[in-house]
Amino acid sequence: MAVLDEPPSEEMRGLYPFLYPDQARLESVLAEAERSTQAKAAEIVRLRRQVAELDGDRLIVCAQEMATRFASGGRLFTFGNGGSSTDAQEVATAFLHPAGPGRPLPALSLTSDIAVVTALSNDVGFDVVFARQLAALARPGDIALGLSTSGGSANVLQAFREAARLGMLTVGLSGDRGGKLAELGLLDHLFIVPSASVHRVQEAQTTLYHVLWELTQHALGTSLPTGTT
Repeated sequence: MAVLDEPPSEEMRGLYPFLYPDQARLESVLAEAERSTQAKAAEIVRLRRQVAELDGDRLIVCAQEMATRFASGGRLFTFGNGGSSTDAQEVATAFLHPAGPGRPLPALSLTSDIAVVTALSNDVGFDVVFARQLAALARPGDIALGLSTSGGSANVLQAFREAARLGMLTVGLSGDRGGKLAELGLLDHLFIVPSASVHRVQEAQTTLYHVLWELTQHALGTSLPTGTT
């Protein structure tokens, strides 16, 4: 049994250096944290600029098509796994209940109903948790927006196949080189963040879907203050 006043091992000090007031070590840790933070911040700024240069015009076209669907009574369905599930919920919230000025638009995250997700996973299979919901809820005039940092999530791919079959407008957000989403050949719009880092991809995707929301609002004639997103 460990004695409470026993000095920490080197392994423990290495894992949690900030807990132990070794001034030289602490300064080294803080310097490395500062360097890492600056490098990551610079990388995400570069990525966002790169995505804007590559996809700016395509984002406008996509937003216009989404606006056309919304104006005709269409609804937005979003989906993704893990961190992308959280982003899918944020996308739906941004469109349905925008913070500040903005027109509320019908949107639903397919990851939000845990009873449905677990029932489908348990009874049928995890690959169909989104596709089955689209089959039951979606119509040809609706929009399917899926997120995957790898572009290889089987249930996201299956959902897009079902969305294409239904005649929905399909919008995908991926990372690296697009993965299987890029190979699918079914998506109306695919926006790829060219990075292998899951963290940087998700940060850039956050910017992408907020810009997409703002452009959709403008396409619908909503007057927004400058720099809303």
